[in-house]
Amino acid sequence: MKFTEILKQVPNAPGVYFFKDHLNEIIYIGKAKILKNRVRSYFSGTDKKDAKTQTLVKNIEFIEWMVVRDEVEALLTETNLIKEHRPRYNIFMKDDKSFPYLRITKEPFPKIQIIRSKNLQKDGHKYYGPFTDTRYLRETLRAIHKIFPLRTCDFFIDEDVIQKGTVKICLDYHIKQCEGPCEGRVSQEIYQKMIHQIELFIRGKNEQVKLYLKQKMDAASTDLQFEEAIRYREQLRAVEHFTRKQKKISQDFIDRDVVVVSAENHYGVGVVMRVRNGLFIGREKFDLQVPNPDLSEEILNQFLIQFYSATDDIPKEILTDLPVADKEEVEIWLRSIRGNCVKLLQPSRGEKHKLVQVCKRNADLLLGDIRLKKLKRKDVVSKKVLQLQEDLDLKVPPRRIEAFDNSNFQGKHPVASMVCFVDGRPKKTEYRKYSIKTVEGIDDFASMKEIITRRYTRVKVEKLSYPDLILVDGGKGQLSAAYQALCELELSFIPIVGLAKRLEDVYKPGMSDPQNISKTSPGLFLLRNIRDEAHRFAIEFHRQKRDNVMTQSVLEELPGMSKKRVQKLWKEYSSISEILESEAIDIQQKTGIPVDLALQIIEKLASIETTPENEDIL
Repeated sequence: MKFTEILKQVPNAPGVYFFKDHLNEIIYIGKAKILKNRVRSYFSGTDKKDAKTQTLVKNIEFIEWMVVRDEVEALLTETNLIKEHRPRYNIFMKDDKSFPYLRITKEPFPKIQIIRSKNLQKDGHKYYGPFTDTRYLRETLRAIHKIFPLRTCDFFIDEDVIQKGTVKICLDYHIKQCEGPCEGRVSQEIYQKMIHQIELFIRGKNEQVKLYLKQKMDAASTDLQFEEAIRYREQLRAVEHFTRKQKKISQDFIDRDVVVVSAENHYGVGVVMRVRNGLFIGREKFDLQVPNPDLSEEILNQFLIQFYSATDDIPKEILTDLPVADKEEVEIWLRSIRGNCVKLLQPSRGEKHKLVQVCKRNADLLLGDIRLKKLKRKDVVSKKVLQLQEDLDLKVPPRRIEAFDNSNFQGKHPVASMVCFVDGRPKKTEYRKYSIKTVEGIDDFASMKEIITRRYTRVKVEKLSYPDLILVDGGKGQLSAAYQALCELELSFIPIVGLAKRLEDVYKPGMSDPQNISKTSPGLFLLRNIRDEAHRFAIEFHRQKRDNVMTQSVLEELPGMSKKRVQKLWKEYSSISEILESEAIDIQQKTGIPVDLALQIIEKLASIETTPENEDIL
């Protein structure tokens, strides 16, 4: 076994381990109470393991580990690293968008905002969420502003600001939508009491909020402040109106979440139902990447940990339909966030079991919706793609098209680009940039052959998906060079065409005459769009490389500008115009370059005209 020596070095301690592939990329991250036992288990009796584990083991080339203090720290470290690296064989919430949260700011007179974040920041603010039902979230925020006279301005207000009078009351104060903390019309103590009531409202403690408002209303009425009493009465009615929308689904008043998952193939869905004070206050849905849908308990465990690592709103009880691995460690971790006891329960009967069943049915239905959408996406082929299949007489619709273009100026800084279109739409995560390495001077044919060779050698080695069609920007010469590269790689079965710029003619290998395609064909329009995108991407990369090289040589002439400082500058700024738009102090703060030298940089770059006529001189 190739890992015999490495396995002997794995420590008998809690920690996190990493499996890497031949490209040194992390493909799996796991945690263990005893690293040695857990890591060794992957390499013993592999023929009895599930298909996912067998495939994982076959792809392992490097093993690394990190020792931590205890099992709880291992759990947290694993979760954070999975979020950061998103390994191929791990389970994780794959939502690309940032999750929305309600944030109560850490200020003497706090504000409440909707913010989006992929990771909670430990900055002292209070966060509630994450929410996937943004409609419910915005309704909640509207209700808060209708019930409570909460300030909406962006100023930081404290006693110093109030005394100096730098902020004045606005219209909100005059229409009773704000109590005027900016001019000291309300004390910090009273304002913070209102914030506390808002937190209760967010957590579903509406009865306590109603009691607070009723006491305020009665006190105002007793003091003959009837206008104030009416205002509190309207706020009380707003709470009751909002509460009527929340269905009572529990006879007790314990705060609890119901957490379940459903999975199939390589995708899944995690569902969290929030029950507060016996009321159903929301349901959140998260898409999951699932390497193996049969590992239901592992999927639930990973989802539960990842979800609660992204929120401070931890209830007293968490109900699940499956047992949670490392239950004690997870409860200890949740208790450290909440501040008191948290129980993980798997009810088998009664009211709680019914709640879990309802949540599970929701998850199954949502999984069905995902399945249906995937089937529709798979079956629907755009008319442009079908027309292109007909125009080029292809055996299958060209759903995945990869296009290539070269760019240089007088043979200098030669580069190339590859763009990828799937079902007629750009897939920018698949775009690639290339610096020409083996060709000197102006030789578009040799450059095209080099890029095609490099691209599809890697596709073969890494067993990536082959395109349904390859498009090269150019006529018969570029096409011939590209086709020769494919033949040498034994990939001549991949359809390839060239699109000449001059007459927009389409050429196939071995044919001297262009294809007879109507100039108004939607398929030809699609090819043009893809070719133009490849050209734009290549030009953009060429300009970036040219400007970097040119500016680097110019800046190194300045006293005090070492290569290291030039590299630091380009690490922070992507273009000359971005540097010119910055102040010297900003450059100093970002790069550590002294202000006087930063001024010289700005003056030097401002004097450069990056036109084709003078760039050779520079």
